[in-house]
Amino acid sequence: MIDDFRKGWALRYMREAEDELKASQKAAQPFGLILDAARKAQAAVYYSLGDPFYIEGLVHEAFNGGKSVENPILRCLVDIEHMLQRMESLPESSDEEAFNDANEIVKIATGIVKLLATED
Repeated sequence: MIDDFRKGWALRYMREAEDELKASQKAAQPFGLILDAARKAQAAVYYSLGDPFYIEGLVHEAFNGGKSVENPILRCLVDIEHMLQRMESLPESSDEEAFNDANEIVKIATGIVKLLATED
């Protein structure tokens, strides 16, 4: 169970991620909104797991370590980071591909946040 402060931030970031993803569908140049949505979904997961700065450090260490990650939760977080890194390297004309990746990240994040941030 997470404290109310982190729960509030996790839920806020999820709402913002979902809203930005929806707004990107109507935007003339959606790429920035798509990336923001994916990063906010990632932040929501980090807040739902605990100290987001500590979690971010663990993920970056595992991501840059180049070794296989055994822990399934950490592996999921590293996979999300990998998707985000790939999205950031796409040309801005790849809106549809970026949208699909961001949508997948938001779905994963929604499941994690709902699991960890909802009360029984």
